[in-house]
Amino acid sequence: MELVEATAADLDALVERWYDLATAMAEHSELNELAYADVEAVPDDGFRAHLADDEVTDYLVVHDGETIGFLTLREGRHPSRTHSRYLRIVNVAIDEEHRGRGHGTAVVDRVKGLARERGCDHLKVACEWENEGARRFYRDAGFRPKQVDYARPLE
Repeated sequence: MELVEATAADLDALVERWYDLATAMAEHSELNELAYADVEAVPDDGFRAHLADDEVTDYLVVHDGETIGFLTLREGRHPSRTHSRYLRIVNVAIDEEHRGRGHGTAVVDRVKGLARERGCDHLKVACEWENEGARRFYRDAGFRPKQVDYARPLE
């Protein structure tokens, strides 16, 4: 498994995989309802902005020459903390037909290496509270709960 830094030529692959991930997240909260009827309606400007942002990097997850997923990382800092530099896993998705084969674990292991190379001292990730599969995956990968986000719709 390798992580290949995405370029403008990869925008369609990123958008397609993001849409699949976002669609799957819709079942976990009414606040995740998508504004797009289908993947063709999704603009690529969000990922295009990532290409120009020094703190965000998108990767294609490639196994045996085939793209099987994507990953978005964001570097951040908490200057008032002893452990101040972190790398956040913003998005990670392995295509459904490639799940359960250790690719997600391999991605997290590679992200740990990237974080060390960048001088970070910890990783962060968030997932939907109702997504028990994701929560179990991250616990098994050595993450521990640190903080909880709450959301409230305004109606």
